[in-house]
Order: sequence, then C-alpha cells, then structure tokens
Amino acid sequence: MSMKRLALIGLLFCMVLALPRIALAHAILVSSTPAENAQVHGPNVRIELRFNSRVDGERSRLLLVVPGGKVQGLPLDKQKTAATLDSHANLEPGSYAIRWEALSTDGHITRGEIPFSIR
Repeated sequence: MSMKRLALIGLLFCMVLALPRIALAHAILVSSTPAENAQVHGPNVRIELRFNSRVDGERSRLLLVVPGGKVQGLPLDKQKTAATLDSHANLEPGSYAIRWEALSTDGHITRGEIPFSIR
C-alpha cells in the first residue's frame, strides 16, 4: 500500500472518531423556565435556560417577544453554571416568547424560541 493511501486511511479514521465529539458539543436546550407553552404568574418572571453543554454567557443572548410582536433584549444574569443562561423580567399579562441564541464551546450557535403566557 502506498504512503499516500495509508495517510488518507489514517485521516479518515481520525475524522470518524472525532464525529461523536463534535456532535455532542452543540448546545442543545434541555429545559427552560418558563417551559414551552407554560402559563406562569407575573409580574416577576424568572427565566432559566439549561443546555446539555457549556455555553458562552458573554456571547449568547436572550430576546423577549412581547404582545404585539415587538422584540427587546433581556439582560443576562451572571451564569450560575456553565450550562445555563438566566435572566428575569417584570411582565404584564399576555403572550410572550423567549428567543435565544447560545454559543457553545465548539463555536456553533444554536437558536430557538419558547412561547409562554402570563396570567
């Protein structure tokens, strides 16, 4: 077997071994408070998003979609753990959504939206 062929086989083998590590590093939302489609009591609402891996709290962000569709930024609280994003808001009754963007340690950004309502 030629050296080029051996090197190519070795490279492919290393790439296959690395695939599971790469896939697991993406920040996938595991749970949230408020939960998706939850009805919560206001006006003081605690927001916590928990991920399956570390997220960069400095470069991740939370947005709040208020009744009527306007979007505003939510200030992030200091991270309690490396896998959470936390905030809080003072909200009137109505339908809301949290839009999140989380930067994981592998450099990928994941996004999502969590609709909920305040009684």
